[in-house]
Amino acid sequence: MERTCFNTELSELDVNKEVTLIGWVSKRRDLGSIMFLDLRDRSGIIQITIQDSSNLSTIRNEYVVQVKGKVALKSNPNPNLKTGKIEVIASEVKVINEAKTTPLIIADETDALEDTRLVYRYLDLRRPKMQHYQDIRHQIKMAAHNYLDKYHFIEVETPILTLSTPEGARDYLVPSRVHPGNFYALPQSPQIFKQLLMIGGFERYYQIARCFRDEDLRADRQPDFTQIDIETSFLDQDQFLTLMEGLIKDIFKKTINYDVKLPLRRLPYQEAMDKYGSDKPDTRFDLFINDVKEVFANTSFNGYKEVEAIRALVIPGVASETSRKVIDELTLEAKKFSLPGVTVLKVENGTLVGSFLKFLSEEEIKGLFNDLSLKDNDLLIIAAGNKTRVLPYLGALRSQYARKLNLIKEGTYDLLWVVDFPLFEKTDTGWTSSHHPFTRPKDEHLKYLDTDPGQILSYAYDIVINGYEAGGGSLRIYDQKVQHKIFEVLGLSEEDIKRKFGFFIDAFQYGTPPHAGMAFGLDRLTMILGGTDNIRDVIAFPKNLSAVCPMSGAPNVVDEAQLDELGIQIKK
Repeated sequence: MERTCFNTELSELDVNKEVTLIGWVSKRRDLGSIMFLDLRDRSGIIQITIQDSSNLSTIRNEYVVQVKGKVALKSNPNPNLKTGKIEVIASEVKVINEAKTTPLIIADETDALEDTRLVYRYLDLRRPKMQHYQDIRHQIKMAAHNYLDKYHFIEVETPILTLSTPEGARDYLVPSRVHPGNFYALPQSPQIFKQLLMIGGFERYYQIARCFRDEDLRADRQPDFTQIDIETSFLDQDQFLTLMEGLIKDIFKKTINYDVKLPLRRLPYQEAMDKYGSDKPDTRFDLFINDVKEVFANTSFNGYKEVEAIRALVIPGVASETSRKVIDELTLEAKKFSLPGVTVLKVENGTLVGSFLKFLSEEEIKGLFNDLSLKDNDLLIIAAGNKTRVLPYLGALRSQYARKLNLIKEGTYDLLWVVDFPLFEKTDTGWTSSHHPFTRPKDEHLKYLDTDPGQILSYAYDIVINGYEAGGGSLRIYDQKVQHKIFEVLGLSEEDIKRKFGFFIDAFQYGTPPHAGMAFGLDRLTMILGGTDNIRDVIAFPKNLSAVCPMSGAPNVVDEAQLDELGIQIKK
C-alpha cells in the first residue's frame, strides 16, 4: 500500500511536497465546508485539511485512511505537536477500513479502567503513551545488544523446556506427552545453562531471556517476564561491576539522554537495612532510620526490654497535622509486619508530647533529643522487636512519607549497588539460599559452613535504581566441593542433588572457570526509564494481578481429549 513517509518525518522544510500518508483518524472536526482530521500513525499526529468533505461525512475516529495531498504551513501552529507548524491539504482521502466506536479513548489520557484497557489491549496499545513505553523497551534492548557486542559477548539461546530445579519460586510445569507422568519446567532463569556455557568455554554470554515464575503478583511483577541475562568468565567482582556500570550508563544515555555518573557507590546489605529499612532503598531523599536501643538501655518499659532492636524514624514538619486517626493507622500498619504496636510522639514547644511519655524517664527523653536532633513539629515513630520486622516496617513508612511530602524530585535518578548479602536465610525448616544455591560465599567466610551458616556473606550484588531492584547477580561457585557443601547446608540429600543437579555437578569436574553474572530486569528498567510505576504498562500483552490475560482469557480449560492424551486428570 502506497505511503511516502511517516507523519513526523515531515516538517516545514517539506512545504509544497506531495505526500501519501496512512494511519488512523485520531480526531475529526467537521465545519461543513471544511473538515479537519488528526491523522495518527506510529510516529505521531499530523493535521489533514479536507476542503471538500461532502463524500466523507460518515468518517469517524479510528477509521484507517489513506491521504494524498500537499504539505503546507499552518496559519495557527500547534506547539504541542511535533508537526504543529504544518498540515497536509488533502487532494484525496480513501477509507481503507471502518471502525466501531471504541470502548476507551485512544489518547495519552484515557477514561478507561485498567480492566477495560487489558480486555481491549490491542486498542490500548494505539495510545501514544503506550507506544512510547515499547519504544523505550526497544531502545534498551538495542543499547544492550550494541554494548555487549562491543565487549565480545555472544548471544546464545537456552532451553525453554527444561528441568524443574529449586530457584526460589514455584515452577510452571509442562506435561510431556511422550513421557507420561514426567514434566518439563519453564525456566525461572537461564541460570544453570549460562553457567554451563562458561564451562563450555564461551567466556562472555548474554541473552534477552524469557523467564517464568509462579508467584504472587504485584505492580512490578509478572508471571512471565524478560531479563537481559549475562555471564562472564575470569572477571573478579570489581571488574564485572565496572563492565556492567558501563552498560547501564549506555542504556540511560541512549534511551533518555541521561548521564549516569560512574563509578556507582556500593552499599553493604546490612547498612542498607539499618539505614533505609530495605535492601532496595530509594536514596533520593534523606529520611534515615536511627538505632536508639542505647537510649533505652535501662528502660522500665517492658515492651523495650530484651528486644533485638529499637529503631526510630523522624518525620520533620508533620506533627501538627498528625491526628489520632493517623496514629491508629501507623499502629495498624505495624501489625502487618507482625509488630504488636508502635510508639508515636510529637515535638511541641521544645518538648515531647504523647500518651507514651509516662513510660519515659527524663534521661531517655534527653537521649532522644540529643541522638535524633529533634525539632519542633517533628513526628517521632519508634518500633521495637525483631530486627527483620522493625526495619522493613520503618522502611515502608519512610517511602510513604517521602511520597506524601513530595521529597522526591521528578526526573531524578539515583543508582547504586547493594553488596555483601547474606548467603543463607533461616526458615522454620532449616536454611534457604538468599539468592540461589550457586552463589559464591566470601572466601573468608567458608569456615562458617560447618559451624554457623548465618554468618556467611556472599559475593552477591543488586543494582538499585530509585528504590527498585533493577538487576542482580553474583560471583558463582566454581569449586565442586564448595558447591556440594552448599547443597548439604540447604538440606538436599545425595539423591536430591543427583536428581535435580546431577548433570550440573558432573560438569564441574572438567575445568570450571571462575565466573560471574547477573540479569537486568528489562520490564523494570523500561518502567523506570518510561516514567511509570506499573509494570503492566510496559509489557505489550500482560497478565493482571490474578495472573489472567483478560484479553485472551488465559488460563482456561482445555478439551478432555487433550488431558487424556497427556494422562492428566483434574483433581477437584
